[in-house]
Amino acid sequence: MHARQFYIDGAWVEPAGSATLDVIDPSTEEAFETIALGTRADVDRAAAAARAAFDGFAVVPLEERLAMLRRLVEAYEARYEEMAQTISREMGAPITFAREQQAAAGLGHLKQMVKSLETFSFEESRGTTRIVKEPVGVVGMITPWNWPMNQIVCKVAPAIAAGCTMILKPSEIAPLNAVLFAEMIDGIGLPKGVFNMVHGTGPEVGQAIAEHPEVDMVSFTGSTRAGTAVAIAGAPTVKRIHQELGGKSPNIILPDADFESAVSQGASGMMDNTGQSCDAPSRMFVPRERMAEAADIAKAVAEAVKVGDPRSEETEMGPLVSQMQYDKVQGLIDAGIAEGAKLVAGGPGRPESLNRGYYPRPTIFADVEPGMRIEREEIFGPVLSIIGYADEEQAIRMANDTPYGLAAYVQSTDIEHARRVARRIRAGLVHINYPSFDLAAPFGGFKQSGNGREFADWGLEEFLETKGMVGYGVA
Repeated sequence: MHARQFYIDGAWVEPAGSATLDVIDPSTEEAFETIALGTRADVDRAAAAARAAFDGFAVVPLEERLAMLRRLVEAYEARYEEMAQTISREMGAPITFAREQQAAAGLGHLKQMVKSLETFSFEESRGTTRIVKEPVGVVGMITPWNWPMNQIVCKVAPAIAAGCTMILKPSEIAPLNAVLFAEMIDGIGLPKGVFNMVHGTGPEVGQAIAEHPEVDMVSFTGSTRAGTAVAIAGAPTVKRIHQELGGKSPNIILPDADFESAVSQGASGMMDNTGQSCDAPSRMFVPRERMAEAADIAKAVAEAVKVGDPRSEETEMGPLVSQMQYDKVQGLIDAGIAEGAKLVAGGPGRPESLNRGYYPRPTIFADVEPGMRIEREEIFGPVLSIIGYADEEQAIRMANDTPYGLAAYVQSTDIEHARRVARRIRAGLVHINYPSFDLAAPFGGFKQSGNGREFADWGLEEFLETKGMVGYGVA
């Protein structure tokens, strides 16, 4: 793989500088690869290539763009197992989860974009005006480590579909999946300069992309703090800023829910991906009088999770991605104990059977009160907070009492009841009774969880400008 190179103007190229960064296996805390780190000069080169390619790619016929995406689906399928193994190694996802969820997300979004593009309408007439949707231009893409292929494909696929050119900065913490993806793209016949990739840190390469005068739009996924910095950097050039940011998602277990199933599925969902998901159901609301029952159910789930080597087919939870993430999660677990929440399962430190790696313990807190740090802050680890409510109105009020609004969950055996509550939750995506994930649903947040939407035609729309040609229909 081309770990020490960048992909610019249709070729693998040497970086402008000499800085490098080790890629750490979080299960062993040891380096297993090294990547090059880019500079502003590398971004300049990529931006120039993307700008030069834009005019030609913007007018490539729809069928040709569809053919490119279909070839990318085939290329992804051909290296699917390699992708799963790469993600598992660099971010610690258990190999079974990496195959069934992480690698699958990228392929699923590619296939969904093909379906969306097959039926998408780029033009329509309204009276004498012709409405045309055109590509926004050169797009800078800054993606995270926690669902790497999900987020890369959710940006690259609609950009290709729209006719945009792009510069990708993947996470430097888990960058090798992006190298593999760039190798796939290199073989599908995109015009040179359409897709460019530069590794680097946020303050260096991310900042350069956000500020760059040749970049028309930035699509960013990451923390709210970093998203704010991107927006500030992009403001002087008035570029479009698309953001998918943090979350602290409520999970309301209504009194008429199948209680044991609702609590156990909610607790299990919090442990997926070692809790490193922006839409994780991290705040569970239960009737106050059933707090002890909920705590017992969640405790059983947490204690049954198989934590261990990501390479084992039997492992259900791997390590956190980095020492920094491990320290953050440990600090918030300590804060939960110090502020008086009831520790039901897990707690500080590693599981007893593990003496190295960034492994947390699946942790459950009960009797969590509004205002505690574990109730307010995005932990990004396998830590569930269970909060009691007196009545439905209080549950809804507490669910909405957060600066975030990415996702939410509502559980009830009465579907009409669940629908009424779902309508009152201020979040971009509300899951009712733990449904199968829908790749055609709009994904994005209210409030400080961001702006804009991803997935399917919702994501495609974000990469388009709207033009009105008045008088177009006059003979």
